[in-house]
Amino acid sequence: MTVRSFAVPAGAYAVVAGPDGALWFTVAGGGQVGRLAPGGEPALFDVGAGSTPTVLTTGPDGALWCTLNQADAICRITTAGVVTTHPLPTPGAAPFGIAAGPDGALWFTEGGAGRIGRITTGGVITGFPVPGGGYPAAITAGGDGAMWFALNQANAIGRIAATGEISLFPLPTPDAAPVGVTLGPDGAVWFVEIGAGQAGRIGTDGTITEFPLPDRAGRPHAITTGPDGRLWMTEWAGNRISAMTTDGKVDSYELPQPGSEPHGITTGPDGAMWAALECGALARVGIGA
Repeated sequence: MTVRSFAVPAGAYAVVAGPDGALWFTVAGGGQVGRLAPGGEPALFDVGAGSTPTVLTTGPDGALWCTLNQADAICRITTAGVVTTHPLPTPGAAPFGIAAGPDGALWFTEGGAGRIGRITTGGVITGFPVPGGGYPAAITAGGDGAMWFALNQANAIGRIAATGEISLFPLPTPDAAPVGVTLGPDGAVWFVEIGAGQAGRIGTDGTITEFPLPDRAGRPHAITTGPDGRLWMTEWAGNRISAMTTDGKVDSYELPQPGSEPHGITTGPDGAMWAALECGALARVGIGA
């Protein structure tokens, strides 16, 4: 595997492949969302000083949708850079994860308020309290028509149906502190445990299996399914990107710059894996090259 880096502003946090064939990323400390076209220089769009843009995703309307953690808002940005901000009704919501749902809306987590939110592409917002709070972090669409999310401080994985009904599944490992979640190639939901240095799998029936990573102190943060059928994750304390098969075999790829702090990860338009590095770069890992 070949690892290359492309300079972007320091503080890059999340990255996603946009509908326009470019990579889009957040600059959390800079109040910006960025776009990196193939072979080009990054273009930056202001979304509010101090707003802390965190996680972003492509919406069903062909725009990018982003959580503004410190502004308690959801941001929509078109591929032309037009920004619309939707304030949340809950003070101190601190939205974090966001993902498109099977119902044509965007679903997001409110870590500060302990809620799961839903916003239509027209900006209509509804919210659902999570029993016990527990700081919901990342969220993903499952293969069963529901949304699945990590409860970082409650040590559990949650499921919310389109009707708003929430089910919680405690993790076997104490203080696992799950963060990232994704739909796996096997139809199950996969997640990473930043506190325990493990990846996990939860079936639609709630059965949980955990897989220890080679470096239990690596602090895995984000996870996504790659085009090669493996689960790709960032380990920010380990300064590496790792890939795991569904039977638990792990390959790791060290980042060339010490202290890179990789966070978000996605499959790029070119079929490679891309990670956002807080040191100020997007890292590309070419699959099979």
